[in-house]
Amino acid sequence: MSRNIKDYLIVSFKGIAMGAADVVPGVSGGTIAFISGIYEELIESLKSINLHNVKVLFKDGLKAFWKSINGTFLLSLVVGIGISIISLAKLLGFLLDEFPIFIWSFFFGLIVASTIYVAFQIKKWNYKIILSIIIGTAIAYIITALAPASESTNPAYLYIFFCGMVAICAMILPGISGSFILLLMGQYKFILSAISGIKLAYIATFGIGAVIGLISFSNILSWLLRKFHDITVAFLAGFMIGSLNKVWPWKHTLLSHTNQFAEIIPIKQENVFPQGFYELTGKDPQTLYAILMAITGFLVIFLLQSAFNRVQSEESI
Repeated sequence: MSRNIKDYLIVSFKGIAMGAADVVPGVSGGTIAFISGIYEELIESLKSINLHNVKVLFKDGLKAFWKSINGTFLLSLVVGIGISIISLAKLLGFLLDEFPIFIWSFFFGLIVASTIYVAFQIKKWNYKIILSIIIGTAIAYIITALAPASESTNPAYLYIFFCGMVAICAMILPGISGSFILLLMGQYKFILSAISGIKLAYIATFGIGAVIGLISFSNILSWLLRKFHDITVAFLAGFMIGSLNKVWPWKHTLLSHTNQFAEIIPIKQENVFPQGFYELTGKDPQTLYAILMAITGFLVIFLLQSAFNRVQSEESI
């Protein structure tokens, strides 16, 4: 695909949107990649970073290698994701602490709209598609229902490497975010603090793990999308439905503990309706505002989709 500077700036903007989603436990950058129309190109580009193209580097030079891996596209996307994670990590953390119902309601609407969009990509419906959606939903629900591990202040580098491999796979799956996986593995706060504190050794270890995981997993996804496109997309749609369990705005904490950062971490929670939330916690469920935020999140997806479709139409002219 031929692109100019403006096109690559738009790719970076999509990366910024992906990075913002990945920072939030429960929302995936893969969802944004899907609705912005770059998901399959991203998977194919990542898949192209392989031994064959490494040989191209030594045989034909850097320019040929860069073209073979769609390098400018990947670089533009990574720059956008990096800018977003570094600049928005603290802001999103603050918003989740101060306005949890509003923020989770917004992301609930966002994921519902994204699921509808992803489901529309299925070309032919049959029992296999329905079964794939059910399996995807069940797996995501079980993952989101798991209790998070205790946060650690001095994890082993090998564990950070493994966290990078696992989290990055979730980041490119629509539905479950890499940050949520880090939360389950007890490394969410630590990785955010390492990034904000520029702890280069930990950042590099996590990054190497992420790169290896990304290249490996992208090959699997690429094969699945080529061979079983509709079934794979249906599974991803189910994954997104199951992830709604995580972003439901009204939760009652049944069990919690205080971590090394003096923060209260929920271990076991149950989703409740607004009235039940008020009766159990004594807090205002802010139902009307929550509904408005969910509607806003829902509309944002379709506005973004329209904008991205318009850009793609201009690119094809």
